[in-house]
Amino acid sequence: MGNCIECPFHGWQFQGEDGKCISIPYAEKVPDFARVRTWPSCEVNGMLLVWYHCEGISPTWAVPEQREITTKEWVFRGQTEHLVDAHIQEIPENAADMAHLAFLHGPAILGGSDLRYTRSKLWDFMKHIWKAEWRPEPEPNEHCSQLLVQHTVTIFGKHISLTDLMVSARQVGPGLVFLMFEHAFLGRGIILQTVTPLEPLLQNVVHKIYYQKNMPAIIPKFILRAECIQFERDITIWNNKQYLPKPLLVREDSSIQKHRRWYAQFYSEKSTRLLAQKEGLDW
Repeated sequence: MGNCIECPFHGWQFQGEDGKCISIPYAEKVPDFARVRTWPSCEVNGMLLVWYHCEGISPTWAVPEQREITTKEWVFRGQTEHLVDAHIQEIPENAADMAHLAFLHGPAILGGSDLRYTRSKLWDFMKHIWKAEWRPEPEPNEHCSQLLVQHTVTIFGKHISLTDLMVSARQVGPGLVFLMFEHAFLGRGIILQTVTPLEPLLQNVVHKIYYQKNMPAIIPKFILRAECIQFERDITIWNNKQYLPKPLLVREDSSIQKHRRWYAQFYSEKSTRLLAQKEGLDW
């Protein structure tokens, strides 16, 4: 309400600048000790973002503005929301896990997200082909990384050029991804992915799509649906796997270790550590 946060339960209002309570509708006087904690925050790309650091350090980088969203060249066309039972690092680490792209995301989206049926011979005529490269960005953007993906589809082994799609995924900090889509005929747009921790092993993941306003809404809605199906395949894995500090990897998985070294910058000495999960069933 204006520059205040209003509690929906009793109507108390707290100033955004310092957290001081300035109004209690049913009280003659507001006590001086009535205040809440304030957080560094910003409003960008249609989102309200809050900076959290366990040692109280002020923001060391800013979230970039997506020009096309600000100028309304691209308009909001829908969103999805998922709860994921996983360590926060599991979700962004997918960007560096090249091997899972062909195995998990290669089967046609026509097979859906239920892993019992994605490899059904009924949809075997169609395959998604992924070529991906992950790399961290240099200073002063060392808090960012880039995943470049080329997506094509084959039907009965024949390449269908109409389905060629370039995807650029830019990770900004530990929980925000800019997924840029570019298609020769269907135009350009972006999916903003946010990963917000609710509990140590519970993440809230939201995808919001913005697309060229001169394109029919069905196009971005289809893209969001297709992305959602592929993402839900990952969720089935995340919900049933452990986060291992030292996983068993082969040489071809080297990008996963590189990603872990990059992601380590978002932890500090006082960061709460998740206790090692026991292997076996003795828990």
